[in-house]
Amino acid sequence: MKKYLLATALVGLGSAPTLAADLAARPYTKAPALAAVYDWTGFYIGVNAGGGVGRDRTQHQPLPGQDYSLYLQPQGALGGVQLGYNWQTNSVLGPIVFGVEADLQGAGLSDDRTNLNFGGGLLTNYSQKLDWFGTVRGRVGLAKGPVLSYVTAGFAYGDVNTTITQSGPGPVPVTFSTDRTQGGWVVGSGVEAALGGNWTGKIEHLYLNLGNRTDFAAPLFFPSNVNTEIRQNIFRAGLNYRIGGNSNYQPVAAANWSGFYLGGNFGSGYGRDRSSLSVPIGPFVDTFNLAPDGFIGGVQAGYNWQAANWVFGVEADIQGSTLQDDKTCVLTCSAGVSAAYDAKLPWFGTVRGRLGYSVGSTLFYATGGYAYGNVKTSVTTNLGAGIVSNTFETTRSGWTAGAGIETPFTLLGLLGPNPNWTTKTEYLYVDLGTNSDNFIIGATPATTTRSVTEHVFRTGINYHFNSPVVAKY
Repeated sequence: MKKYLLATALVGLGSAPTLAADLAARPYTKAPALAAVYDWTGFYIGVNAGGGVGRDRTQHQPLPGQDYSLYLQPQGALGGVQLGYNWQTNSVLGPIVFGVEADLQGAGLSDDRTNLNFGGGLLTNYSQKLDWFGTVRGRVGLAKGPVLSYVTAGFAYGDVNTTITQSGPGPVPVTFSTDRTQGGWVVGSGVEAALGGNWTGKIEHLYLNLGNRTDFAAPLFFPSNVNTEIRQNIFRAGLNYRIGGNSNYQPVAAANWSGFYLGGNFGSGYGRDRSSLSVPIGPFVDTFNLAPDGFIGGVQAGYNWQAANWVFGVEADIQGSTLQDDKTCVLTCSAGVSAAYDAKLPWFGTVRGRLGYSVGSTLFYATGGYAYGNVKTSVTTNLGAGIVSNTFETTRSGWTAGAGIETPFTLLGLLGPNPNWTTKTEYLYVDLGTNSDNFIIGATPATTTRSVTEHVFRTGINYHFNSPVVAKY
């Protein structure tokens, strides 16, 4: 939980200095600072779309003496509406914006992949869905004219459906199911920028904690407690229409993004690595999710070409990572038959193209390309012949896609009056493919697979060497 809070706070605060940049003196004077004419105060209403992935740790004893530890990870698309109100005031840091926002989302987040085979024909399937959710949040951010970087937190609620189905020794399958609205809290961060007139666009990450539940699954062949933590990571883009405020605002000419740049970044990542373990004796065949999460940080370099407002570019980055899951345990998890996993992604990198559109001094872009990374999986097993550890490490390659926002940045004036600095906030989906590893448990062969897919949300700063990123007047 602390990882999520710190990661989202760091992302938000990393973006916030972007918007206090007007404290630094500018080396150009052909036009007034946009911060002096743009006001965020007023009501707004809008729509959003994106995706989400859960990290719902579930502990269950499907048979006496067993204690499975699993991650159910509902994943899918979502969309909805939001409305809110902003108040803008001045502070020693520059224009500060306070706000309240409520949203309601329809969601297709689901996961029915987890199947545990205990031998003897007993099969247990776990299915979980998040059909809809909503939040009511406060927002606070720093504004640099038509760009607002903010952090947000408040109340969250949603409909959570969990179903466990067992089949095997009985004549028909038996099912335990719960469907209820759960409440909790939410925290996140984002960047919002003016598109012209009353319209603004935003990119946002939210972490939803909908609490912990303990249910007594009496209908199953072996009644037992099911303990589940409901946690969701939401990545979305939104479009808002402002009612009042600067309704006549029009962005200035596109900024100059051409040339080389170099920078650094930090953020957080969340994996949904679909995995399996197969042991012929029994037979035992378990399919489940590994869910590494943690912080990421690294450097990037790139080059942009520009034609009017359109920006074309290439970018490469390399990231260190603390993403890890050392809580998953399958293969009955009893004293004599168990398989405990420790899944890591120590580092990864990407080489991507970028396609963007500059609205004044704000660049909205999509990005995609090649991804590679170091995948490390350790399996500590016991199949009646003592504890054995096996570690598999390889460099995998695959693809990545995402989107982001980039804007001018001066870090409260600490970088001086140089307009060559920018900051960006972006989301990336990274797919490193599937690897399969064979090993021996005692004298028994076994095979484990891991499909590596990661969600990354990060903030970075860039220094542009060729030209200052300022509007062309």
